[in-house]
Amino acid sequence: MPRYDRKEHLKEIHSKRKALTTEKVKQAINKLMKSNNAINFNSVAIEAGVSKATLYNNKDIREQISTLRSTTPLAYNKQQAKLNLNDNNKDAVIDSLRRRIKKLEEENKELRNNLKVAYSDYYKNV
Repeated sequence: MPRYDRKEHLKEIHSKRKALTTEKVKQAINKLMKSNNAINFNSVAIEAGVSKATLYNNKDIREQISTLRSTTPLAYNKQQAKLNLNDNNKDAVIDSLRRRIKKLEEENKELRNNLKVAYSDYYKNV
């Protein structure tokens, strides 16, 4: 009967887990590239389901993400949108926000009226 070597067994488990993690990260990067999303440590970690520390600690993965991060176009984000606004866009955004505020105020007023009706029904029954 062969002797059980705990160190070898742990090394084998570690290498399998490392290979699985590497494969998950590669798939996540491919998916992000296909969907034209930004590739950075946060997005890859979320997509792959691993921690950012794992990505930073693996030298090959870290270099790959750093390279892709600097070469891929940045995904659309709110900060860029604010920087790219000109006067026409700002006016459109302001109008949109005003409409939204008006809609929310009307909804709020309706809910307050419904609450008054509900309270009056409750007090009539008490």
